[in-house]
Amino acid sequence: MAVPKRKLSVARRGKRRSHLAVDFKNIVEDKKSGEFRLSHHVDKTTGMYNGKQIFKPKN
Repeated sequence: MAVPKRKLSVARRGKRRSHLAVDFKNIVEDKKSGEFRLSHHVDKTTGMYNGKQIFKPKN
């Protein structure tokens, strides 16, 4: 049976688990509507992106 010769250090164990970290979404407040949206995404309530009307909202 394979048994480790030495105890793994905390740093080495952390390097192995580095991909398990929580990644936070970049949520910003829209300047016009004041609602929250993902950055670099179209605002669904107004249909605006980067100061341009992309689509007409259904309201």
